[in-house]
Amino acid sequence: METMKVRSISFARTVCCLMSVVCCLTIAAQPAKRRVVSSNAAANPTSSSSRSASGNDRAALQFPTSASMPEDVVWKRDIYRQLDLMKDKNAPMYYPVEPVGRQVNLFTYIFRLILTGRVAAYTYKLDGNESFEEKNRMAVKDMLDRFYILYDEDASGKITVADVDVPSAEVTRYYVKESVYLDQRTGTFSTRVTALCPILMRSDDNMGDGAEPVAFPLFWVKYDDVASYLARLPMMGSNLNNVSNMTADDFFTMHHYDGKIYKTNNLQGRVLANYCETDSAMNAEQQKIEKQLTDFEAGVWGRREAPADSTATPEETGKKSKSVARTDEKKDVEAPAASNSRRRVGRTSSSSKSSGSAPSISARRQRR
Repeated sequence: METMKVRSISFARTVCCLMSVVCCLTIAAQPAKRRVVSSNAAANPTSSSSRSASGNDRAALQFPTSASMPEDVVWKRDIYRQLDLMKDKNAPMYYPVEPVGRQVNLFTYIFRLILTGRVAAYTYKLDGNESFEEKNRMAVKDMLDRFYILYDEDASGKITVADVDVPSAEVTRYYVKESVYLDQRTGTFSTRVTALCPILMRSDDNMGDGAEPVAFPLFWVKYDDVASYLARLPMMGSNLNNVSNMTADDFFTMHHYDGKIYKTNNLQGRVLANYCETDSAMNAEQQKIEKQLTDFEAGVWGRREAPADSTATPEETGKKSKSVARTDEKKDVEAPAASNSRRRVGRTSSSSKSSGSAPSISARRQRR
């Protein structure tokens, strides 16, 4: 009997050891990101950050989006655009103003994601630059209080906002940050949206009737955080075809929007309005930046002539261009002359043949 007991105890220990080994191997087999999310959720399953991380992972798996911009690109330029949702090309972001069944506009959709803790909102700073550090993350309640958005809060601290209180009708503009970059690994020249900022256009009652509404940038949202959710938000992209044949992620990835440049990342940190005093100067600067981008892309693929030598003086550059022009003109003049001479030679040979002054050359002797 004692032998049977010893054997059963040793068997139980062996089973326990095998189970512990299997558990360790299962944990080690998980990806690093999944392990971190699981540990955070286990430590605080009711926190909004754990719900946000796990929800974002599930959305990214179910609705994959395009790859993010690599961090080691060889060339990049950041462009900030302002989008007016009253334009037809940007209208899919604005309508429907109030939810109609399952159809909602872009701001209502992002606002609900922030309200439920699935997406983080970051403070819009006075200099207009975005910062996605944790210290700049906005609390939902602070955001609602700052912009006078009505909400209800129950005893547990849960915040709810009715559809009629969501200021989607007043959000008629957006700031969009683009990164134009050259990826040396894939040899592609791409433009990717990296951040979104809805702008609340609200009129002040003290300013009187007819006054221009004041712009209140609400918050910055990192595009990678919302991309997987935007991939399941349908959009109607045409007045002639009322079928929702694209998603909000397609809208931004395929650059269906239209916006004017108001800022670029530069050494001085200035926006265009700081050094463009008139509307014509602003328009000229915007066109200049657009041309710089297209010229750089064309230069990468060799679709334009090489730029002039930067060390050459303007006089030397002018002389070179004039000499090239004269050479081309000379070639154009000499080419017809050569063709005329060939024609004269042909006529001379035929006349000499008829007069008999020169021996004729038969085709048979020419073959020999």
